[in-house]
Amino acid sequence: MKPGEGTTVIGKSVTVRGEITGAEELFIDGKVDGTITLTESRLTIGPNAEVHAELVVQDLIVFGRHEGTIHASGKVELRQSAQVLGDVTAGRLSIEESASIRGKINLSGKGESVSN
Repeated sequence: MKPGEGTTVIGKSVTVRGEITGAEELFIDGKVDGTITLTESRLTIGPNAEVHAELVVQDLIVFGRHEGTIHASGKVELRQSAQVLGDVTAGRLSIEESASIRGKINLSGKGESVSN
């Protein structure tokens, strides 16, 4: 998994505690505890990542581990290695075989804005 050009990267040896906000794509492969707000962008949780955070994003792709609530105005994609523990509110949801999720799922189906 390689992040796209123009994507901000938090590497696998980096740990962040606190609040992350922004308007550009973010790729996390390290550890994050806190809140992440990217209402106009996509967040990718890489295969080595451990994220314990409330997420408010446009789109989300998960390869690693996430614990916390997810609010996505667009699509949430859980790839084969994804492990999600928490409630998901999204416009659309895609779950690949072998991915796991434990929590409530609420889909708007319209891709409309989701507020928490």
